[in-house]
Amino acid sequence: MALSQLVLGGVEISFDDLYRRYYNRVYKLCLKMTANVADAEDLAHDVFVQVQRKLDSFRGESAFTTWLHRIAVNQVLMHFRKKSRKAESVTETGEMPGDTTYMQRPQALPMLDRIALQSAIEKLPKGYRTVFILHDVEGYEHEEIAKLLGISAGTSKSQLHKARMRLRQLLLEGAQYSCCIEGSDSVP
Repeated sequence: MALSQLVLGGVEISFDDLYRRYYNRVYKLCLKMTANVADAEDLAHDVFVQVQRKLDSFRGESAFTTWLHRIAVNQVLMHFRKKSRKAESVTETGEMPGDTTYMQRPQALPMLDRIALQSAIEKLPKGYRTVFILHDVEGYEHEEIAKLLGISAGTSKSQLHKARMRLRQLLLEGAQYSCCIEGSDSVP
């Protein structure tokens, strides 16, 4: 399929234009998933290498951005799989050390914080939750969200702001609740 057929209704577009147009979206997604700027930059570049290799496999059955998103997610997951394999290292003399370690996937948040965040997201009203996930998790821009949901970009921005404020409130309430519970065991 010709590159011009992929994006924006047949407008002629070069791969460089495609890269410039979608790099920020891919980078933000990689950064959200890795929580590491250097890894996100490397992975975003790798995503576009994959896009260039696999461009012929795009069938146009979904939006180009959906296909690009899937490639980016797969690239980051592949990165984590490689990091979780046994990390072999050598000493300065070139010998294998007797003690090799396994590298674990870096966690952006400790497990309890991720559970608290997921719980707070689930408590958001549907409109807030939908916009929050599309923007902050999936990386869509407000104009794209507006088209997807049939709302204005201003409404999307407003919903996102309200979602973030409500999340802060829910997370603070949860933190205060857990502090009260922890504090109740240590009564002098």
